[in-house]
Amino acid sequence: MVAALELYFDTVAEQRVKTLWRNLTAAGVTNQGEHAHGKHRPHVSLVVADELDPVAVTDALKGLTVPPPITLTFGHVGQFPGGVLWLGPAPKAELLELHAEVVDRLDAAGVEFWPLYRPGVWVPHCTLSMTARGDAISTGARTAFDFVPLQATLRSAAVADHNREIFTQIRAA
Repeated sequence: MVAALELYFDTVAEQRVKTLWRNLTAAGVTNQGEHAHGKHRPHVSLVVADELDPVAVTDALKGLTVPPPITLTFGHVGQFPGGVLWLGPAPKAELLELHAEVVDRLDAAGVEFWPLYRPGVWVPHCTLSMTARGDAISTGARTAFDFVPLQATLRSAAVADHNREIFTQIRAA
């Protein structure tokens, strides 16, 4: 079971990633578009945990605009161990500053999350597949490269736990 503080894209970018997911399906690569009964949205996760209390996260972020309208350019395709295939944005100071502020506030509130989402370790990304292994790696990467560069403006945020069907919108400050 996994929960995350997710940052969502503008409508055009969201539709482009969903089209990419459909192309991955057509190419035989299992992907996030097939996750959570199709309710999963393209996003960048600021933190991930086994569980996140939406009230505690919302309270910790009071007075902070999450997200500010940051425009990212996704220009590369990457892979994490275990079969995670993703699109990566060019580093942007505003995103790194937002991430650091969110982490500071969650730490102060005692909200725990995975160490891979700490500043200096966190790799911002938009997950394409959690199970790309073998031929799916090269097929998925080739398919994804047809969609970069992809610009996306961060427009909204939520605490999401698709396994428990929890979705709590984070309101701007």
